[in-house]
Amino acid sequence: MTKADIVDQIASATGLTKLETEAVINGFIASVKDAVVSGETIHLRGFGSFQAQHRAARTARNPRTNQEVKIGERYVPVFKASKEFRSAVDDSLPSQSK
Repeated sequence: MTKADIVDQIASATGLTKLETEAVINGFIASVKDAVVSGETIHLRGFGSFQAQHRAARTARNPRTNQEVKIGERYVPVFKASKEFRSAVDDSLPSQSK
């Protein structure tokens, strides 16, 4: 599903125009980015949370050349799904037995 698909789905459900819906979605995405960049955590009850997580410096290995590569410390954006969201996904998708 793409952002355009989400815009279409929300626009048809709410009666807003696609331009209005896209403006709202773009505003939401910008708000989430700005908050995470400034170090805040965003909690959306029943959905999950967005935050920046610290990753320590480490030494990795290039699998093609087997040469060591140093990776510096950094912050990465992460999304953690809520228990309700994880349960809904687990209950709705068929289990894959091997």
